[in-house]
Amino acid sequence: MGALFALLALVVVPFVILGVALKVLCALILLPFKIVGGLLKGLFGLVAGGVGLVFGLFALLFVFVLLPLAPLLLLGAVVWLALKAFSPAARTA
Repeated sequence: MGALFALLALVVVPFVILGVALKVLCALILLPFKIVGGLLKGLFGLVAGGVGLVFGLFALLFVFVLLPLAPLLLLGAVVWLALKAFSPAARTA
């Protein structure tokens, strides 16, 4: 029985070593792509975070600055339209 296991080991061990060698070879071949992919993922994360930050700041500017000024802007627009309506139009020759 022991001789059968020894014979089985002699047959299986080279295939296991070959499988490990192929996995290591594939890992070494794909390693540059994984590195570039990780760098691009990090760069894209930074860019997306920056874009989100800018949009967030614009939203804060809109909510806390422009919305409270909206009644004054509307009143100014009405006054401007009234002054424009009552001023004489420039005549062209």
